[in-house]
Amino acid sequence: MIAPALRLAAPGFAAAAIVALSATTASAQCGSASWYALTSKTASGERMNPAAMTAAHRSLPFGSKIKVTNQRNGKSVVVRINDRGPFIKGRVIDLSKAAANQLGFIRSGHTKICMESVG
Repeated sequence: MIAPALRLAAPGFAAAAIVALSATTASAQCGSASWYALTSKTASGERMNPAAMTAAHRSLPFGSKIKVTNQRNGKSVVVRINDRGPFIKGRVIDLSKAAANQLGFIRSGHTKICMESVG
């Protein structure tokens, strides 16, 4: 269904506006990411495994699969949320060491990413 305000616009404009709206509301989030490698238990109760493709997010449900793309080099990886964090202002996700390695930012410790839910 087209929103009332869009019905009044030219047909081509309305279609473009709907596409733009759906692209911005489709659970995509961009920001800063860092990596961590603890040996303690995660908030989900499982032991942190630096070699696993996992991540910490403040609010996504445990078990969520997220595609994370490094904006500096275009590399992407799919991770599973199993912990809470990050606890540093401005960061949107903390990744395992393995995920950070695949994304190519081990040395810098942080990078700009965009993430979207998968499945």
